[in-house]
Amino acid sequence: MSIELLGITILWLFLLGYVIVASIDFGAGFFALYGKWTGTGEIVNQVIQRYLSPVWEVTNVFLIFFVVGIVGFFPDTAYYYGTALLVPASIALVLLAIRGSFYAFDHYGKTNTVFLFLYGFTGLLIPASLATVLTISIGGFVEKQGNNVVLLMGKLFASPYSWSVVFLALVSVLFISASFLTYYANRAQDKQAEELLRTWAVFWSFPTIFASFLVFLSLRNHNLEFFNNMLDVSWLFILSFAFFLCAVSLLIRKKSYGLAFIFVMLQFASAFFGYGIGHMPYLLYPYVTIYSGVNNPIMAEALVWAFVGGLCLLVPSLYLLMRLFLFNAGYVQGRK
Repeated sequence: MSIELLGITILWLFLLGYVIVASIDFGAGFFALYGKWTGTGEIVNQVIQRYLSPVWEVTNVFLIFFVVGIVGFFPDTAYYYGTALLVPASIALVLLAIRGSFYAFDHYGKTNTVFLFLYGFTGLLIPASLATVLTISIGGFVEKQGNNVVLLMGKLFASPYSWSVVFLALVSVLFISASFLTYYANRAQDKQAEELLRTWAVFWSFPTIFASFLVFLSLRNHNLEFFNNMLDVSWLFILSFAFFLCAVSLLIRKKSYGLAFIFVMLQFASAFFGYGIGHMPYLLYPYVTIYSGVNNPIMAEALVWAFVGGLCLLVPSLYLLMRLFLFNAGYVQGRK
């Protein structure tokens, strides 16, 4: 494997980690808000708060690793994405700051409906804004005019592909989060919360798979080359659909919620890597590839080892966090 492929594979793993962990966090915030609106907050909020308390501060570690790594490995991405995504990225950063700040105000101070609204609603706006990155990477929304890189906002907002990606981002967040929180409520032996969250997980599973097919159909019309590339690894998407069926089957039958969530993670991992492989070698079509935008080989090799070391530190740290809090029976059941 070349240093370029190794580098992008490591970065893709970090991004996948962020997608899973952040989806649980974003969805949990929205479900807390939804519970407040519908009067079901008393049922689910204890489970949600027990999950969020030790985790919310570390969610963005994966994103920071990815952003630093993509700029370090492929400096050209800083020029193209940094210019084109100045407005969308700024919005995402502001939303992340609002989300973190108001969670802290709400969690460590007096509960406030406005704080909860801002925290829950930004959980949907952030993935929608971050999805812009994947949307423009496929080509057709960025144009180089002389020395300037211009994001074609009109085409972006008018594109069915763009909106299908946003739709997929929103429903995926809710499906992933509800699936995990169902398992978490089961661990907490909170039957009311478990049943309600299981219902939400099953409900959001169908829009998720529908949105996935919608993205494929709209991609075919937007960029046929990438669509054909993904057909070459169609077995990954078939595998993803099989994992989806296994997960939903367990949720409907009310069995093995932990295994069901593992299937959900495998579902998204398969589709995520299928999308990534189909996207190769482009980081931003047609301007930046992993070969044209890569740093010098010595620096790239050093970065690979640095990020491998980062993974070796991050994974045990997350394992320790889960052992002490998330999967500690006393903590999950509210005895600690």
